[in-house]
Amino acid sequence: MSKVYSLKTVQQLPITLDAAWDFFSSPANLQKITPDAMGFNIVSKYHGDKMYPGQIIEYTVKPLLGIPLYWMTEITHVEDKKYFVDEQRFGPYSLWHHQHHFKAVHGGVEMTDIVHYKMPFWFFGDIANSLFVKKQLKGIFDYRFTAVEAMFGKMVV
Repeated sequence: MSKVYSLKTVQQLPITLDAAWDFFSSPANLQKITPDAMGFNIVSKYHGDKMYPGQIIEYTVKPLLGIPLYWMTEITHVEDKKYFVDEQRFGPYSLWHHQHHFKAVHGGVEMTDIVHYKMPFWFFGDIANSLFVKKQLKGIFDYRFTAVEAMFGKMVV
């Protein structure tokens, strides 16, 4: 049986909670903070401008050798200016549960991403995770961290 893996990132930005929420709760902005090499493209026609529970968002991504994969997520939970959760309905993982948390802090906002994921194909998936998936996911979130900091600035502590 395959394991469930997790990844957590925390970032503080010198912007208001409202500004952070406005940017990150818009599906259209996800492409701006995803590496070009992923070939990320939103293909759904009726996904809406802001996150809401039950929202379906469809993408294509090219995570390996430029081969396009279909990925569908559902926004399952939203609490305005606090958090939202996206869960994979169809795509490359057996499980994908991604929490996005937002909290006002002195001088800005703190954002926390928590991802739980499970690879398909039992122990073969675990091997793939060890060889490249875990590293690739970390790289995506590292890219996101840098891209967001470039857009909004670095928090001075």
